[in-house]
Amino acid sequence: MQGFYYELTVTPKERVDFFSSLLLELSGSALEEKNSSLILRSEEELDTIEWAVKEAANKLGIEIETLLEKKDNEDWISKYKSSIQPVKVSSFYIRPEWEAKKENLIDIIINPALAFGSGHHESTSSCITLIDKIVKESNTVLDVGCGSGILGICASKKGAVVDICDTDELAVSSAKENFSLNKVTFNSSWSGSANSTSKTYDIVIANIIADIIIMINKDLKSRTKESGYLILSGIIDKYFDKVREKFSDFELIEDIHKGEWHTMLLKKI
Repeated sequence: MQGFYYELTVTPKERVDFFSSLLLELSGSALEEKNSSLILRSEEELDTIEWAVKEAANKLGIEIETLLEKKDNEDWISKYKSSIQPVKVSSFYIRPEWEAKKENLIDIIINPALAFGSGHHESTSSCITLIDKIVKESNTVLDVGCGSGILGICASKKGAVVDICDTDELAVSSAKENFSLNKVTFNSSWSGSANSTSKTYDIVIANIIADIIIMINKDLKSRTKESGYLILSGIIDKYFDKVREKFSDFELIEDIHKGEWHTMLLKKI
């Protein structure tokens, strides 16, 4: 381990979800989110990533502040691990592997320092709540934009047959590792989106950002079986009506609203 590391702090005035996804894609490393700021740490220089983030913000017309610092190495991975707490969501207990499991709860292991998504975010926890409520034994499930694979893992723990996909190959690889870590299996995986398969599913899950949900709405609908369910999440308040309009041909069964985030449960009728 070298004697220093780089720390990039990114504070966008809006669209934190977009910049979080962008940083994950650019770095392939875990992020810490603190007071609307995104913190990336690496022993590699981060000036190129800082430039890319500023360019993206400029093109979107979003005000952003960045701070790039070189710091003495205090073994920040261990320090980060100590700050991560397990979380109970419905009948699931989501924990890093260095924490003990809880009896009488469905055990999910996700290591936040090594993967994208650990169940703490409002949109993820709301999806897990709905998965616990509607997924039945032998249901077919497609997790679009699987990230860490946590949603697919939860569905698999409920007895579902799960396919996973993500446009980021690193995310698919991470999800596969997490399925193995949790001793559950997925049926199929691919690098891409919902349009890369012709199969239909009892339940389709898309915990991504509203812009992408709107853009691929036809693919998500066509992958959902008749009378099947669609879980949409990662939708901030100002985009709720736009997303709802795009899926007006589906029945809105439930909307979980936490903070500024919406998670919709829709049924194909």
